Amino acid sequence: MAREMACRKCKHVTTLKVCPNCKSSDLTPDWAGVVLVVDPTNSEISKTLGITAKGKYAIKIT
Repeated sequence: MAREMACRKCKHVTTLKVCPNCKSSDLTPDWAGVVLVVDPTNSEISKTLGITAKGKYAIKIT
């Protein structure tokens, strides 16, 4: 199984080598917590965290 990495720019969690959300290659394996965003337009959490696309996001990146 591929290791999940979090993007340092947008906090999107992915198993790819490039973030599919912001196209950054600045990924880290050191992250904690997760939030799943299904409907970013109606989600208070996505508005608070500044998330505009649905997906899996890290809460804290170390």
